[in-house]
Amino acid sequence: MQSTDHVIVLIHAPDKGQIGEDALADAIGAVAPFSPELRWLDEQGREACEIAFTPPPESHFNARSLEDRIRGRLMGLPIDVAVLPLGGRRKKLLIADMDSTIIGQECIDELAAEAGIGEEVADITARAMRGELGFRDALVERVALLKGIPEEAVDRVIVCRITISPGAETLVRTMKANGAYTALVSGGFEPFAEYVAGVVGFDCFQANRLLQENGMFTGEVAEPILGKDAKVEALDRLVKKLGIADADVLAVGDGANDVGMIERAGLGVALHAKPLLRKLADARIDHGDLTALLYLQGYRRDEFVTDGE
Repeated sequence: MQSTDHVIVLIHAPDKGQIGEDALADAIGAVAPFSPELRWLDEQGREACEIAFTPPPESHFNARSLEDRIRGRLMGLPIDVAVLPLGGRRKKLLIADMDSTIIGQECIDELAAEAGIGEEVADITARAMRGELGFRDALVERVALLKGIPEEAVDRVIVCRITISPGAETLVRTMKANGAYTALVSGGFEPFAEYVAGVVGFDCFQANRLLQENGMFTGEVAEPILGKDAKVEALDRLVKKLGIADADVLAVGDGANDVGMIERAGLGVALHAKPLLRKLADARIDHGDLTALLYLQGYRRDEFVTDGE
């Protein structure tokens, strides 16, 4: 059997069926001249598989073009497609955004909604995530609207509004069980990041600090404000600390604030992301949950570490 140096990873949306024979045939047919080899990553449920292949040098192989061609063949099926190098797939550092990535909400939007100013703040957030506003200006503008909100509102938001994204704990547990270090890096706020990091099991976290006085938020955020550059700096700091290379890093996020770390990481993943990030990431997950990041690294379903294991 010849050696292979690339894989097509197919990941079906959870609980929405299986990867069918027609979808397999379409994906395999896209690389038929390159002697593809099918491997099931979820053999029982047929939720994920990979197709290994080696294009000859003269083929002018382009991974993104191949992904787009396969997506076109799948004709809207809820199946994510990624074409990745086979070597060095299992990463040694996971660095993850928090809002709308590890959790299903934007914390500042939820805090504002708790205070009755949700619509105004959410509009600013959406513009920032699309890259229409600079992160710093958008954060300062939104935080100013929080002036006078009692600090205890954070606890109510955590209890009543924050949900952990499907697959987050399995992703972190599995990577840690295989020797990886995990970091939560957020442009949001410390109380939320501390809570989420503890629940999910991250090794460390960083986030911004809301200033308060006499139990009320002042409408200001402590300096330095941690945004896109701070996420890249965290990646650089952890790579140096762990003695690894950028190629050993898996970064995941959803918005413009994550571009820097997504571009720097060996595997940058856009999760249910805005268009800007989807264009720049090494892989995009539009249908799957966070366990898709394990499949991208070649983990089989029977290797996943789930709750209580």
